[in-house]
Amino acid sequence: MEKYFTEYIPYTITSERGEPIYSSPALKKIANKDNRSTYSYSLGEGKILTIYTAEGIDDVIKHNIKQILDSINEGIHIVNDQGETIFYNPMMAEMEGIGAHEVLNKKVLAMFPSLTPETSTIHKVLKSKKAMYDQLQSYTNYKGRGITTINSTFPLYNSGDFVGVLEVSKNITRLKELSEKVIDLQQKLYSSNGSKKKKDCWYTFTDIVGEDIDLKTIKEYAKRAAASNSPVLIYGETGTGKELFAQSIHSESKRSNKPFIAQNCAALPEGLLEGILFGTVKGSFTGAIDRPGLFQQANGGTLLLDELNSMGFELQAKLLRVLQNGRIRPVGATKEIDVDVRIIATTNADPYQSILEKKIREDLYYRLAVVNIEIPPLRRRKQDITVLMEHFLYKYKNKFRLANLDMDKDVKEIFLNYSWPGNVRELEHIIEGAVNLIDGDNIIKTIHLPKFLQGGWSTVQQSTLTNQVKDFEKNIISQAYYACNRNISKTAQRLGISRQSLQYKIKKYDL
Repeated sequence: MEKYFTEYIPYTITSERGEPIYSSPALKKIANKDNRSTYSYSLGEGKILTIYTAEGIDDVIKHNIKQILDSINEGIHIVNDQGETIFYNPMMAEMEGIGAHEVLNKKVLAMFPSLTPETSTIHKVLKSKKAMYDQLQSYTNYKGRGITTINSTFPLYNSGDFVGVLEVSKNITRLKELSEKVIDLQQKLYSSNGSKKKKDCWYTFTDIVGEDIDLKTIKEYAKRAAASNSPVLIYGETGTGKELFAQSIHSESKRSNKPFIAQNCAALPEGLLEGILFGTVKGSFTGAIDRPGLFQQANGGTLLLDELNSMGFELQAKLLRVLQNGRIRPVGATKEIDVDVRIIATTNADPYQSILEKKIREDLYYRLAVVNIEIPPLRRRKQDITVLMEHFLYKYKNKFRLANLDMDKDVKEIFLNYSWPGNVRELEHIIEGAVNLIDGDNIIKTIHLPKFLQGGWSTVQQSTLTNQVKDFEKNIISQAYYACNRNISKTAQRLGISRQSLQYKIKKYDL
């Protein structure tokens, strides 16, 4: 085909508020002289999903969008304005256990009899014509299979006329089951006789090691804060010891004989996290039972909310109300419950930057940061590296039952000059890993360290620019990957790249 012109046509599916739901990087249009056009959809990194040839752009784009929605890793369910299914992608069919041929042209409530117009997120948006975001929905299909999803649901318009609803769903059925098991185990633990003893908090201020003047000052402030019931906000990079400070505050307080419960806010979807924090009542959604939340389980004690900046704004607003009036309302309940819980929150991102980026509500920040503790990173307290090296050598000498344990001069020099992006946790893990590899003389040598710390940079200067760039990228990714305990999501977030790109590079560099 003789090319006449080429242009890229980006497109986006938007809500009625103009907010993007799904975006295409671009449709590539190549038109020839007889005005027939070829369109292709780019997946990035040189990959093409498929290529079409057509005379009319409307049919091409419709077909292309269908291919995209069929291919994505989330459930997509589209109904018309009568609530009849007109699109049902393979991922949705898989998570709900029903074939598309069974659902198409059928009413939603006929296929999912446990749902009602009041509980179905699709029907709520059909009625209100307003988008809903990250809503928890538990239900069963007509075969009796239980499903739990997090749904974002949007009204669809054509030339200003309401024509239906599009729902994007994430399957959290297994996650919900596991979370409920954890909650039940915690409830049994804290209702037992042992709940009155200091078994749920392991650290005290004596476990915070360091001679740096800033660290000592912060440690003293935290000790003073332990005497009150005021909320505490702790800010520190990954691995600086935020939970260590939180547990120490609890251990030093008058609440030390009461529960200390920690919940990572980034570990669960907002809809599920709300039920775990505040509890649920029977009938609030399909399969819901009367279950106390973490606030009730921590009553009289301390609740640590880790990675607060990962909590959704709507849930942050509910947390703010708890801080203001000391009462919670379980999901589905009509009455509030009094609770006596001290809140300690942590964040690994600068709180002020998080406020600007709309990750932390400003009003919640001022309510939480009554006591504000900022833990300095290890790179800003170099003298503590030597202190911590000695501390961890002693710890692992005893743990591994070694007569002696030391590290050679080169290793100490490497440690003192390294930036420690993973902070104290990274230092400890590298020492523990090295102890596992030492031979009979019980001395940690450079050969026992991770490759990125073994001085491989000396050969880089003799290589080509391309190889230098590759080596640099490999070292940066390796450092971040190790500092995040090989957690793909956290490493990708730290590096500012997608999970898919990170997984590709980990495989590429054999990390």
